[in-house]
Amino acid sequence: MKIGYLGPEGTFTHAAVEAIFPHIRNVPYHTIPQCMDAVRDGEVELAVVPLENALEGSVNLTIDYLIHECNLPIVGEIIAPIEQHLLVHPSQLDDWMHVERIYSHSHAIAQCHKFLHRHLKHATYEYVTSTSAAAKYVSEHPEEKIAAIGNRLAAKQYGLAIAKENIHDYDYNHTRFIVLHRERNLLPVTDKEDGFKTTLMVMLPKDQAGALHQVLSAFAWRKLNLTKIESRPAKTGLGNYFFIIDIDQKMDDVLIPGAIAELEALGCTVQILGSYPYYTVKKTSLV
Repeated sequence: MKIGYLGPEGTFTHAAVEAIFPHIRNVPYHTIPQCMDAVRDGEVELAVVPLENALEGSVNLTIDYLIHECNLPIVGEIIAPIEQHLLVHPSQLDDWMHVERIYSHSHAIAQCHKFLHRHLKHATYEYVTSTSAAAKYVSEHPEEKIAAIGNRLAAKQYGLAIAKENIHDYDYNHTRFIVLHRERNLLPVTDKEDGFKTTLMVMLPKDQAGALHQVLSAFAWRKLNLTKIESRPAKTGLGNYFFIIDIDQKMDDVLIPGAIAELEALGCTVQILGSYPYYTVKKTSLV
């Protein structure tokens, strides 16, 4: 079995894959669409792509490509902590406070603003495509006074030293990654899941007053807990939207099917994107 993930090696997606699927061969892809297409085309059995970050919000490309281009069922979810560390070449470890340039993804640099302002305000920032790409660049230029912001896996992957640990501003930052498969198969995971979710895509009927209220009521009176509801453009005209709804339980025989039937009776279009287990990565040496 092979698992595709949003690469390159050493990204947080790679760390999430290594934490949950440590003994399965993984393959990096340059973009989210390439990763998802690899599952559809049979290059890999599973794909892991980011869906949502606690600070940055939803990854719209993942949602839109899943709905409009590559309709694959969600078979699992990984919730992983995002811990940012200051990485330098080992030859620069004793002199890290004098680095002149810091390389990383723009989100990672923004997430470490307080530390950088306090300790490295003289340094300039160089934005690259990923934290892993930043680590790779620093490893290839040992003579330069530069640093990268990334995780422990990137440091290990590219032979860097961690000059300062946990330089991020917020300790509760996590990212949700979804696991995709061509069929609704069980995941090859030995760890016990932390819970289950069911995700629906709901398209409201046009020009019907109170439609969203009626949709939410279908879940509320059944006491189905919604952990997320988000709207996205349907790409069929201005003002047309669909909703992604996460329900905090596994698909059952009565409650969720009953809610779906009620929504369809109201004129909604409903698609089940997946009913799946989720796993929480503990703070490990990977992040």
